[in-house]
Amino acid sequence: MAKITFNFEDKNIEQKVVENAEEGLSILEITEDHDIHLNHNCGGVCACSTCHIYVDKGEEALEEISDKEEDFIDRAIDPRLESRLGCQCIILDKDAEIEVTIPDQSQIIGHEH
Repeated sequence: MAKITFNFEDKNIEQKVVENAEEGLSILEITEDHDIHLNHNCGGVCACSTCHIYVDKGEEALEEISDKEEDFIDRAIDPRLESRLGCQCIILDKDAEIEVTIPDQSQIIGHEH
């Protein structure tokens, strides 16, 4: 199983580590399964930018970024070179070690679990 470390721009939220992330699932699905807050207005179908994250480590273990995803990242708050959409980050390597940062979600009006 893949290991994903979640860091948060909001320093009031402690780092969380998921050590049993299944290959074939998205980062968004992992957050949902482990009670980690990540907005997702469109329901995870690459139709908005609310599940915007930064992939700090392990990009090579994720599905490649598509042109459609890049278009929506351009609409995200504070996009960077390491920006991705959590709904599109499908884990391809069962032994991956991935580290992501979840931007401050307080500026986004979106779905919460």
